Parts: sequence; structure tokens; C-alpha cells
Amino acid sequence: MSEARPRIVARPYAERASLTLAQAGIHPVLSRIYAARGVASAADLDHALAGLADPGLLTGADAAARLLADALARGARILIVADYDCDGATACAVAVRGLRALGAATGTTAAVDFLVPDRFTLGYGLTPEVVALACRHPRLGKPDIIVTVDNGIASLDGVAAANAQGIAVLVTDHHLPGEALPAAACIVNPNQPGCGFPSKHLAGVGVMFYVLLALRAELRRRGAFAGAEPNLGALLDLVALGTVADVVRLDRNNRLLVAQGLKRIRAGRASPGVAALLAVAGRSAARAGAFDLGFAAGPRLNAAGRLDDMTVGIACLLADDLPAAMGLAQRLDELNRERRDIEARMRDEALASLAVDDPGERFTIALFDPAWHQGVVGIVASRVKDRYHRPAVVFAPGAGDELRGSGRSIGALNLRDCLDLVSKAEPGLLRRFGGHAMAAGLTIAAADFARFAAAFEAAARRMLAPADLGATVLTDGALEPSYLNLPFARALEDEVWGQGFAAPTFADTFNIAAQRLVRERHLKLSLERGGRLLDAIQFNATERLPARARVAFRLGIDEYNGNARAGIFVEAWEAA
Repeated sequence: MSEARPRIVARPYAERASLTLAQAGIHPVLSRIYAARGVASAADLDHALAGLADPGLLTGADAAARLLADALARGARILIVADYDCDGATACAVAVRGLRALGAATGTTAAVDFLVPDRFTLGYGLTPEVVALACRHPRLGKPDIIVTVDNGIASLDGVAAANAQGIAVLVTDHHLPGEALPAAACIVNPNQPGCGFPSKHLAGVGVMFYVLLALRAELRRRGAFAGAEPNLGALLDLVALGTVADVVRLDRNNRLLVAQGLKRIRAGRASPGVAALLAVAGRSAARAGAFDLGFAAGPRLNAAGRLDDMTVGIACLLADDLPAAMGLAQRLDELNRERRDIEARMRDEALASLAVDDPGERFTIALFDPAWHQGVVGIVASRVKDRYHRPAVVFAPGAGDELRGSGRSIGALNLRDCLDLVSKAEPGLLRRFGGHAMAAGLTIAAADFARFAAAFEAAARRMLAPADLGATVLTDGALEPSYLNLPFARALEDEVWGQGFAAPTFADTFNIAAQRLVRERHLKLSLERGGRLLDAIQFNATERLPARARVAFRLGIDEYNGNARAGIFVEAWEAA
């Protein structure tokens, strides 16, 4: 299969909205960029906490607040059952920190602790095996209440097992539900049927934060606070980290949560764990942006769940002082280095297999190798999807006769819906599956890999048209040369960009004055336009450009030895 070369396409925008934003005092280029992302008024860009969507609109939040308030009042034992990715880890830390703070403020003796399943032996979610483990918790003993974070909406058997043990379950999740819901005491999930919450894209950590907001309001109504109320805003750096790292759509509500979290980090008020993760990554907390959370702090936290045990990651986020957090963050940094080495090997093997066994005109890619590591298959699937612009699922050996796979999708295909179609067309093929539109996990029998690949291809062909497989890079048009400077680059970095609110990409035609490879894998370029030479770089690219090319690029900040300047980062190109 040949590598997909993307077309460079200008993103449409509403001229009236752009004019309205400019008249409100917003930079004219930013006005055009915002209008192209559906922003219609300056109020949509207000990141004040007062603009947060009302917790009362989140179905189940008030019931969850009453359940937890009663639990705090009677000194119950509350166990948080977490997922093993960054969203799950931050949601767990938010739950533990928030419940402990609210318990302390109300003078109660409730005990709050956590459990994160080993992904390699227990799999995903609240299973009967996890419930059995929870009943033998080494610090808490058998809990009175289990609170799931970033999981649980598909845990029908696990919730039933907890109910049989007399343990009440509060499910907090954001994943899409199946046809049946678990028989939990309470479910909080913006995507459950009948929920009218305006932000359907809350991450798991965002859902848990909203439950705490509702709980604080309930405790306030009960007059339970012995003194000052806890400031739940202190948790927003964790909320920002989990939201960005889980690549959920950054609608207005999520951008507000992330912006407020970044504000705390930049002001030096980050929790020790987040500060330590940024420090070991060599990132400045004072200038931290969403990119630093998503590509520096997040991967280091995720490395624990991928290769080892997310307990060390959660312990880092729960650390009360910077020295303790730094020791744990350094361990996470070591795991991330190991993860990168494993990922590079698996990625090269995956791409080599596609070069030898060309899938031709297939709509999907499914890969398996018995030597691959199940903790890294999701990253490799993402790399393959990006390279070929095809939905991709990558498998590694699981327990017993199982293969565990992780998939990543393109914008035109809802991956969870596609897997649901596979499960209906081939009953029994998928032993377990779940996820989002863009990412999903699944388990199959080792003998069924070829059967799955065929069923996945058939389902995708029902949901996609050939035109959907053409990769495109959406740009915000040309950028005047006068804006190719550090002040405008800083203005761009001050905004919260991410999934569904893409960072600006510009496009223009340049003469290629010079180009050379650096470190054998990056292309260093000198771009000429109107007599002005501009330095640029295209990372992880070795194909040389023609003498004249239309270039799609990001304007960012290039820092070296403490000096900062505007940097041009090439995303794609096509012959002019």
C-alpha cells in the first residue's frame, strides 16, 4: 500500500462571524481561524469558570451527590476503581483528592482509596475478578461503595458481582453505552440515554470533576461544612491533563476546563505530580500549553499503564510534595523511554509488513505479530492510521488463547459503531469491545484474526465511501509575512487547541531555496517567498521537496539554549 499523500485544502469559514469577532477586538487572523471552528461570538471564547455548564444538567450527578454525601456522613469505605490510561489516572486522582478534601472539610471519617486493575491479567473495566480483588483491598478492606472512573458503563457482570457482595456501585464514565446498562446504584455519563448535558465530550476526568461539584453543592445544602469549603478549582490541572491526553473533542466546555487548568499550572499552582511530569519532560510550567500536556506529561503517565502498573502514575498524581512526586515522575520517564523503544520497533515492523504484503485497495488495516506488546498496540495503530489514512486495528497476544487489539480511526468512520456492526454480523467473534468514535479496544480468539480482518473490512465498506479514504490537511489559508514572528506565535499558543478545535495550519507557495536531512530523519528547509528566506523543518520526513511547492505549516515557537524564535513546522506539501 502506498503512503497516503494528503491534499491541502482551505478550511471554509463564516465571513459574517469572522467580521463580528474582529469588531469585538479579536485579531483579524484569529477571527478568521475562530470562525472556521464554529465560534460565532467573543463570548464563546470566554474561559471564565462562570461559563461552565451546570452540573445539574448532567443526568445522575445529583443522585450521585446524595449517594456520596450519605457515604461521607456515615464514614463509609469508598474505593475508586480506575482505568489504566491518563484519563483514568487523572480521574482517579481527582476522585481521591476531592473526596478526601470534602470529607476532611465536613469532619467525617470516611476512608477513600483506589484500585487500578492490571491490564495484562484483568483486562478493562469493573469485572467480577476486579470486584473480588476489591473485597481484599490491602488498605481499605471490603468497600461499602465502589466508584468507577473512566470505565463501568459496559461492566454489567462486574456491577452484578458487586451488588451480590452488598457493595453499592457508582458508575462515572464517558464511553458510549451498549444496548443494556449496568444495574448500578447510580450512573453518571453524558452519553447515557436521556442525558441532556450540553457537553457530550467530557473526558472521564471531567465527569468525575462534575460529580464532585454536585457533591459539594449537596453538602452545602445539608450544612455539612465545619469550616471553609474546599476549593475544587485546585483539581483543574489534573482535569486539563486528562482531558487533553484522552483526545476528546474540545468543545467550549472542555476548552474552559483546560484553559483554567493551564492557568493554574502557569501560575505555579500545579499539583506536585503535574509539576514533576512537566519537569522531567523538560517543559516550562510557566509557559505550558495543551501541547505540553498531550505530548509531554500525558505520554509519561500513560507509559505506566502500557508497560507496568498505573499505580505508580496515580501515586505520582497523589503525591503531596514535589520531591516525592519527582521520584515517581522519573520512574515514569524511564518507562516512557522504554515504551518509545518498543513502539519504534513495532512501528517499523508493522510498516515493513505493509510494504511486503500490500493490502491494495482495502478500506482497513488489521495487523498482528506474536512478538508485539499489547500495551503499545494503540500507539502503533495510530501511526499506521496516520501513514495510510485507513482505520487500523493492531493486535498482540493476550491471556490464554486471546488476542487484544486496539484501533484508531479516520474522521469519516465511527470505530465503535463499526465494531458493533462486526459483532452483529459475526456473533461471537468479538469477545469484548468498547471505545469511542476515533479509538476502541477489543478482544478476539487468536484463531479468529483472519475472520476479524475480513469482517472489519466488510463493515467499513458499508460505512465508508472511497472518497473518505483520501487524506486531507485542512488549512486556514495564507499567513501574511508580517505575522511570521514570535509575538503572533505566542498569541497562537495562548489558545487551547486540540481535537475538534484544531491548531491553526497555514498554507502558501514557496520556492525551496535549500533542503537537507538532519539526524537522518528530519528535513531542514529554507523557504523563499517575496525575496525573504524562512527556516522550516518537517519532522520524520525524508522525501525531498520539488523546487517549488505549496506548503502547509504550523507557526510555533522554536526554543534553543534559552532563546525563543518563531518556528515554521511543515505538516504537508504538494507540488506547486
